[in-house]
Amino acid sequence: MITVAIAEDHQALIDGIISYLEYEDDITIVGHANHGKGLLEIVRKKKPKVVVCDIRMPIMDGVVATRHIKKEFPHINVLAFTMFDQDKAVQQMLDAGATGYILKNSPLKVVLEAIYTLADNKTYYDAKLNIDQLSKNSSESILSRREKEILALIAQRKTSKEIAGLLFISKATIDTHRKNMIQKLNLKGANELLGYAIEQKYAF
Repeated sequence: MITVAIAEDHQALIDGIISYLEYEDDITIVGHANHGKGLLEIVRKKKPKVVVCDIRMPIMDGVVATRHIKKEFPHINVLAFTMFDQDKAVQQMLDAGATGYILKNSPLKVVLEAIYTLADNKTYYDAKLNIDQLSKNSSESILSRREKEILALIAQRKTSKEIAGLLFISKATIDTHRKNMIQKLNLKGANELLGYAIEQKYAF
C-alpha cells in the first residue's frame, strides 16, 4: 500500500486530488494540510511513503518543510506540486530533497503517475521542465544549499531569530551565513541582501 500525505493551501485542490486517488486500491491518503507545519505533524505521526507538497504555503513553505522531512525521514519521497516552473523554484525544492516536481496545470493522471514513480524510489519531473540544463546551471552557483534556503526565508522578510527557529539552528549561525552571503554576492549590507533575496525568490 502506498501511503500519501498532501500539503496545499487551496483546499479545493486537495479535495480534487483525494477524489481522483480514492479509486486507486493501492493508494491511501493518510492526511492533508494547508501549510508546511501541519504537513510535518502528519508526516511525523503517519510516516507516509510519498508526500505531495506545494511550495508557497503559509506558516512554513514547502522548501523548509521538505528540508525537515528529508532530515528526519530520508526514506520518505517528496513530490513538489506547484504552479512555479522557474529554475530557482525547482532548484530550491531539489536542494531541499524533493525527488519529483510537477506543475499544477498537469492532468491528475500525471499526479498519479508521479506518485507511483516516487513510491518505487525513482525520480519524476514534469515534461515541461529542463532538468538537465537546471543541473548544469546549479553547479555554477556560488551559494551553498543552506545559504539558498536561508536566502528564501530572508525573501519572506524573516528575521535571523525567526529563521533560526524554523531551521532549528542558532541565531549566531544565521548571522554568519548572512555575512558570508553578503561577501560572496559582493553586496554592501543587509538591505542589499534583502533586495537580492526578494528579486531571486521564485519570481513571486
